[in-house]
Amino acid sequence: MGNSSAHETDGGRRPQQQIPVVVLAGFLGSGKTTLLNHLLHRSAGSRIGAIVNDFGAIEIDALAVAGALGDSTVSLGNGCLCCAVDAGELDVYLGRLAAPETGVDVIVIEASGLAEPQELVRMVLASEHPGIVYGGLVEVVDAAEFDDTRARHPEIDRHLALADLVVVNKLDRAADPERVLALVGSLTDRAAVVPATYGRIDPEFLFDCRPSEERIGQLSFDDLHDHGDGQGDDHGTDGLGRSGHAGHLHTGYDSLSFVSDVPLDPRRLMRFLDSRPEGLYRIKGHVDLGPNDLRNRYTMHAVGRFLRFYPEPWASADERRTQLVLIGSGIDTEALGTELKGCESDAPHADEHGMWGVLRYVQGSEDEPDPEPCGG
Repeated sequence: MGNSSAHETDGGRRPQQQIPVVVLAGFLGSGKTTLLNHLLHRSAGSRIGAIVNDFGAIEIDALAVAGALGDSTVSLGNGCLCCAVDAGELDVYLGRLAAPETGVDVIVIEASGLAEPQELVRMVLASEHPGIVYGGLVEVVDAAEFDDTRARHPEIDRHLALADLVVVNKLDRAADPERVLALVGSLTDRAAVVPATYGRIDPEFLFDCRPSEERIGQLSFDDLHDHGDGQGDDHGTDGLGRSGHAGHLHTGYDSLSFVSDVPLDPRRLMRFLDSRPEGLYRIKGHVDLGPNDLRNRYTMHAVGRFLRFYPEPWASADERRTQLVLIGSGIDTEALGTELKGCESDAPHADEHGMWGVLRYVQGSEDEPDPEPCGG
């Protein structure tokens, strides 16, 4: 299928900047707002657009310093926007936040404590806005109250099974934290399970942090945090959590960078992706599929079980190589690197039907699978 017209259309081409939309869910008191505040303070120069049910719980004093409060929208110097919205308006607000002039890098939807995360995810997946892409369902649970929460809200088991990333919060208050972590892990479907206190997880799990130096001259949450007390935080980190003690503040993540000058075989690649292990949360980068498509490279976006490929014509100056970054919690990076190495193929000719699996995950393809709440 080397030069098939199916590859020459631009219907699946990824826009220059496609903003991930992360759904942040969890029952009342689990720590969703604390986690969102943490992300706002630790955005490292990235602009976060937030859609929340009740921004009264956000640190309004900090918001008032950073920007101007409006009736339903907060527009800050670092681009953090908070909107009070009902479900029917979601797509409208996504479009507003994704507008190029906002400069937003990631959108976080904080669901109310009684919201049905599956429906929110479906709405994001159903959005026809070309500037956004699904960024995962993050479920926050209260480790100290987990047993009682399950008794009161048995639907939490279903929510955990849908999640791409589970943050087990308030772990320092749990009587038996290891038991809670193991129990939560048993209720997920290969999701990354991350322990946390005070909602402190590394933002790189969810989005690519930009260097804060890009925001010189603009007051941001980073600035507020850095200069508010002059000490960063009580764990001895700098304002961005980047010291030798950063592990005490953020839950770390495992990552693997894979680069290959040998094309990947599409069948082998899809076998790898179909069997990706528990805890592997994000895959980003682009793939060279060699003679199976000489014209295009395939930008890959995977979060949890959600997967998309975006064919983009190779530029004449491009080095034809595969470059991928894999991010997860508790993943075996050496084994994953070996598996990806096993996807390499220097076969000189195309596999006649080899691209079928890849093309199923090109948006707009006739064979594209129907959107699932958290999977492709």
